[in-house]
Amino acid sequence: MALSDRQQAILEYIRSFIRENEYPPSIREIMKTLNISSTSVVNYNLNVLVREGYITRHKDLARGIRLVDGSGLQQAVQNLVRVPVLGRIVAGDPVPVPEGAFDPEQYVDLSREIVKEDQGIYALEVSGESMIDALINDGDTVVMKHQNTADNGDMVAVWLKDEKETTLKRFYREGKQVRLQPANPSMAPIYTAATNVEIQGKVIMVIRQVARAAS
Repeated sequence: MALSDRQQAILEYIRSFIRENEYPPSIREIMKTLNISSTSVVNYNLNVLVREGYITRHKDLARGIRLVDGSGLQQAVQNLVRVPVLGRIVAGDPVPVPEGAFDPEQYVDLSREIVKEDQGIYALEVSGESMIDALINDGDTVVMKHQNTADNGDMVAVWLKDEKETTLKRFYREGKQVRLQPANPSMAPIYTAATNVEIQGKVIMVIRQVARAAS
């Protein structure tokens, strides 16, 4: 069966994307670059490419497209780090973590050039606007490195033990207390005893929402 013009364009885009980035494109990147109306249309045409033997797809990976001829395949796989999205964190006033907040079935795939290691790396979706001056907006995703210590100025996920609440702030130790500083001039810092603070991880990168980043 001959490929349609759209299917040929998708296949060529996949090939060129892998050559340039050393990992495959996501469905949304294909949709946006080729001006396709929806992800379901992309999915339909990718399934045709699978049926005709041009590509394979891994259902558990966001960037699970593989060229059957192996072009850039091994290098693409080696250059991806799969980061689990473990739930949401509040960048605002602390709030209790809701039950069922964690979904281990969600992941983001990142280039190893961006994330050098994958041990103790996880991601959280951000809720709130207290870190907007740090270019972290409501709906963005922060990639975290799990650790239980922090230096002054580090942006960290903090668990407040007494309140049983969590928040995302910059960390400053001031004697026997800790200042959790928002990056929003309209919001006040949180002061609490150092013994009340449990560091859960440090922010190492931010993934912006496409719609917000483009605005």
